[in-house]
Amino acid sequence: MTTTETDADGTEVRARTLFLDTARGLAGDRAPVWLMRQAGRYLPEYRALKERHAFWEMCRTPEIAAEVTLQPLRRFPLDAAIIFSDIMTPLPPMGVPVDFAPGPVIRSPLRSAADVARLATPGGDEVAPFVGEAIRLVRAEAEVPVIGFAGAPLTVAGYAVQGAGSSDYAEFRAWLHREPRAAHDLLDKLADVTTGYLRMQIEAGAEAVQLFDSWAGVHDRRGYATFGMPYARRVLDGLADTGVPRVYLAVGAAHLYPQIARLPAEVVSVDWRQPLDAVRAALPGKVLQGNLDPAVLLAEPGDLLAAARRVLREGQGGPHVFNLGHGVLQGTPPDNVARLVDLVHDFVREEGEGR
Repeated sequence: MTTTETDADGTEVRARTLFLDTARGLAGDRAPVWLMRQAGRYLPEYRALKERHAFWEMCRTPEIAAEVTLQPLRRFPLDAAIIFSDIMTPLPPMGVPVDFAPGPVIRSPLRSAADVARLATPGGDEVAPFVGEAIRLVRAEAEVPVIGFAGAPLTVAGYAVQGAGSSDYAEFRAWLHREPRAAHDLLDKLADVTTGYLRMQIEAGAEAVQLFDSWAGVHDRRGYATFGMPYARRVLDGLADTGVPRVYLAVGAAHLYPQIARLPAEVVSVDWRQPLDAVRAALPGKVLQGNLDPAVLLAEPGDLLAAARRVLREGQGGPHVFNLGHGVLQGTPPDNVARLVDLVHDFVREEGEGR
């Protein structure tokens, strides 16, 4: 695992600072690189663990979660590690059981004000202490920053009401119109729990956090302004005093960028649908993260590297954390990930761009 770099003068620089410096707005000679779902099913060592342990068992056992988090770092010289967990983690302690088959399934989705009223609001230390312990274990071994994460209130509420993943979350969107008061009560509880959960991760050693609003893009601007943005802002504001970089991700959400630009997040993670140089004008003052199409990692190496170079060129003009537009796909060849990470390390940003 690469832990240090050497500059032109021969001075050794700790690799752990590159991602954090970039996330705070300091553009360097190259973009740091990490990948969403960099630990997971595309790695044979993960699949070997998965044969012996159920998904929740892996998430809830700190030693296993730490091992899974570290697996990609042993293969690739990545610039950050994201803790292995799931955005559904806060729901069971709130009183909403979640199964995986293989995606999240909620057998008794929330559909009424009474359902919402029954939900508990556990404190940060009560939500998932095993996540904090996993972070401490990773921090003890990894020499790159550890990223903590949680689902944004709107996205987690979508699962809790819909009952499972969906392409359009039609039932949830209808419920927001039918039960607006219950919706605000649910989002209010989720915002409180999520803020405490992320603060716990930071106290355990997470040096940055990402808020996954994966399904914000299915909502129109009015719906997001009413049910999404205020609660994402509340979570992000609740972390302001920690000093850690805050990353916000919304997929398929270019129509929401005028609102997202006003969120108190240092970094906005961008999906693959628009080039970064076009997005930068819509998100002034933000560090951009992204935005290679994950499907390109399934392509031939030459096509992959050409697409990655294009993203790196488009990311110039300001601070850029190289990543995918969403998570690594299951069938991705690990050799393609290695090629990609090496390319990002070798790509020198143009002098003066974003400085």
